[in-house]
Amino acid sequence: MPLAVFALMLAAFGIGTTEFVIMGLLPEVAGDMSVTLTTAGLLISGYALGVVVGGPLFTAAATRMPRKTMLLVLLGFFIAGNALSALAPGYAALMAGRVLAAVCHGAFLGIGSVVAADTVAPERRSQAIAMVFTGLTVANVFGAPLGTWIGQAVDWRATFWAIAALGVLSLIGLVLLVPAGHDAAPTRLRDELAVFARGQVWLALATAGLSIGALFAAFSYVSPLMTDVAGFSSGMLTPLLMLFGAGLVAGNLVGGRFADRAQVPTLLTAQAALAAVLAAFALTAQYPVAAAAMLALVGGAGFATVPGFMARVIDKASGAPVLAAAVASSAANAGIAVGSSLAGRTIDAGLGLTSPLLVGAAMAVLAFGVTAASGALDRRRAPAEAAEEGDAGTAPVLPRQE
Repeated sequence: MPLAVFALMLAAFGIGTTEFVIMGLLPEVAGDMSVTLTTAGLLISGYALGVVVGGPLFTAAATRMPRKTMLLVLLGFFIAGNALSALAPGYAALMAGRVLAAVCHGAFLGIGSVVAADTVAPERRSQAIAMVFTGLTVANVFGAPLGTWIGQAVDWRATFWAIAALGVLSLIGLVLLVPAGHDAAPTRLRDELAVFARGQVWLALATAGLSIGALFAAFSYVSPLMTDVAGFSSGMLTPLLMLFGAGLVAGNLVGGRFADRAQVPTLLTAQAALAAVLAAFALTAQYPVAAAAMLALVGGAGFATVPGFMARVIDKASGAPVLAAAVASSAANAGIAVGSSLAGRTIDAGLGLTSPLLVGAAMAVLAFGVTAASGALDRRRAPAEAAEEGDAGTAPVLPRQE
């Protein structure tokens, strides 16, 4: 794998850490800023809003900018946002720092996926994308717990200084390792927007939102599920979350390997596995050993979809994929918001702490249906494309997207 992909992975690790670490630092931030815990919790929502809205807006505004330059500018936002968070004199400044850093999240992962896919042979595109997202998953396992420990042992501001320093290191890595050739092909906003007229692009985006929404519908209430239903002590939550994170890493890498060989079958297999595991989890959640095993399997099946749906968005938006790839990250975060909201509603309706697992299973089934429909459109197009190539003789014909 090219060194440029590892530089992108390091940046993704920093991005994932800054997103997740705030969850472990809320009591410290609330106390220092003299706000309630729920008010401090809005820093999570503010970041998510920055991802959903800021990423596509930045990408659309910077389509004439070369891709490598876009990545460097985004890391500049990331560094500035974390430095502002570390220096914030009050809650409003801290929120501004979080939102500024969040602009980097969706746009960087989208553009970074395109760049990573371009640095390798076509048959390794999904694996390259998986490597970038490995940084995000490893942030769950090591980055966020380490950042939480620093914040609790030293000061929560020290955590954001450490993340900003990691951003500087990532910036240097991208400058040195990402090929200069990626500065040669900026696209027009009109071309980037035109790909959204393709039905297959929207199906790929729906696959992204439903697949990740299914995973996080279940995960949003995993703490009370594992303590109140499975019977684990609160002290066991950290190793359980690390087990879930290990599942994310493994699923991401396995999904990337198999998606390069058979994109749609891999997505369908992962989505079916996610639906089945979530349903089984709902039935076995009261048994500690089974619950722990299911938690790891949920993470594995859920993130096995990521390389496939990101590669599919890029493929279906061929010719001008940068904005579509950024929107894919927004679609995934929108799916998280919808899944979490639906899961919360089922609990409020008195359906119990296992009900979010069934919400996730239902969303995984919907994701399976959307992917199957998209694959069927691929098969319908294949004979027409073959006929066009035959009519054209030896002249190459570029495949058209739905």
